[in-house]
Amino acid sequence: MDHVSAITVFVRAAEARSFVAAGNSLGISASAVGKRIAALEQKLGVRLLHRTTRRVSVTDEGRLFLERCRRILDELQDAEDMLSRTQEAPRGTLRVGLPIIGYRFLLPVLPLFRERYPDIELDLDFNDRIVDIVDSGLDVVIRSGILSDSSLVSRLLGPFRFTLCASPAYLARHGEPLDPDALRHHHALRFRFPTTSKLQPWRLLGIEGDAGAEVPTALTCNNMEALRAATLGGMGIAYMPDFLTHESLEKGELVPLLEAWLSQPSQFSVLWPSSRQLSPKVRVFVDFLCEHLFQ
Repeated sequence: MDHVSAITVFVRAAEARSFVAAGNSLGISASAVGKRIAALEQKLGVRLLHRTTRRVSVTDEGRLFLERCRRILDELQDAEDMLSRTQEAPRGTLRVGLPIIGYRFLLPVLPLFRERYPDIELDLDFNDRIVDIVDSGLDVVIRSGILSDSSLVSRLLGPFRFTLCASPAYLARHGEPLDPDALRHHHALRFRFPTTSKLQPWRLLGIEGDAGAEVPTALTCNNMEALRAATLGGMGIAYMPDFLTHESLEKGELVPLLEAWLSQPSQFSVLWPSSRQLSPKVRVFVDFLCEHLFQ
């Protein structure tokens, strides 16, 4: 017996409370409906439906089985839809949420994405505040650090590291710290999270908590680009992600400090709502990011 066919017949009959109505919707006779359900009941060893001359009703066992069967049929339909949708050309507006600093790593690869998928219009929302992806109408978001929203599906994009650095001019005036203890004689430039107003901790190996807590603060701000500009201006030492400082370090505009004490990397992930169907535009965008970012 075809299990999927038998389950489909049972669900239709149970929902319609009629073999005739179920048969009409499936294009088979009421007699054929009755035979398939009887065969299913015999195989399961349990009565699923009560039959009378006027109506059909679901037994207690049949009600439990009906709930599972509906899920099975829904999953099968979703699988078919997913395969058919993969053949569609990705198109439409794709709304992406990401931190303000995200332009540093995302914008360089977008021309290639646009070349591959010319029918996708990108709508980028740069915002350092954590927003609800569903309520905000976003299709995907890029976030860093530990993920806590279990209602979202995620894929890891890749790791990044934090660097401690200062300008050559600042180090010429104040000297270079050779160990974490020497930081207390310098000036700290600190980043404040817009969402929590807490300071970004300086994570150094062998030091519990925030290694920057004992360093006199010269400036605090909630924008990484402003922090970088202040560091380039010689105002102090800052703790910033490597994708923000990489170019300036290569040019000699900034000098890396205490590299042997820097802690474990953080990471970026791409997230989207957990739904039964993943649209082609979201699927190709996620795959593209995983292929081209943080390699």
